[in-house]
Amino acid sequence: MKPYYADESVTLYHGDALELIDREFDRADCVVTDPPYGDTSLDWDRWPYTWPSFMPGKSLWCFGSMRMFMDRAPEFRAGGWKYGQDVVWRKHNGSGFHADRFRRVHEHAIQWYRGAWGEVYKDPQTTNDATKRAVRRKTRPTHTGNIGASAYVSEDGGPRLMLSVIEARSMHGSAIHPTEKPTGLLEPLIAYACPPGGTVLDPFAGSGSTLDAARSTGRRAIGIEAREDYCEAIARRLSQGVLL
Repeated sequence: MKPYYADESVTLYHGDALELIDREFDRADCVVTDPPYGDTSLDWDRWPYTWPSFMPGKSLWCFGSMRMFMDRAPEFRAGGWKYGQDVVWRKHNGSGFHADRFRRVHEHAIQWYRGAWGEVYKDPQTTNDATKRAVRRKTRPTHTGNIGASAYVSEDGGPRLMLSVIEARSMHGSAIHPTEKPTGLLEPLIAYACPPGGTVLDPFAGSGSTLDAARSTGRRAIGIEAREDYCEAIARRLSQGVLL
């Protein structure tokens, strides 16, 4: 299979992911992708039925709406995937379609995993925005685990676990794909789930953001995109080395 684009870190293929996925992609350490949610009547917004079953590896980050995940959960389970955790992307602008509901300014990214959670690669991400203070933990209720009372002191600016809500500006006004995700949102998810030097697979490459983010964090990436015009845009983006 001839790549549409390739460099020392990224390989991009043009075609249908469900037709192209084979043993060649088993070397991927994790999947990070933003599939069509199937939430709208737009021509391109068509859910690729049963695609989770075709995905390799033990770790899968998938963007989507709550409606999508509720409707498609059986397809993830059929592929052997179990819910691991969820992250909320808090955008600076809304994308709601209904005037009688809260204006939606977020999307979900859920990590699914296969096998035992203890065998899944994970590198918890931290931020350097802690405030110096002494904190005393109370004993937790038994249903949250047997963790006793303790105390610790955090240093000014010192590391703390990254929050599960990530605020990042959307690509509105500069996107080359209608659902493009910013690399600043993707990079911590990739760093968490893929070991340094490992390989990330994105079967719905879109604008190439995942491929770009993987490369910028020292990972390799494999992308598949069905539309040739987006393949062309991805190749141009990656060859220029520009983080859009």
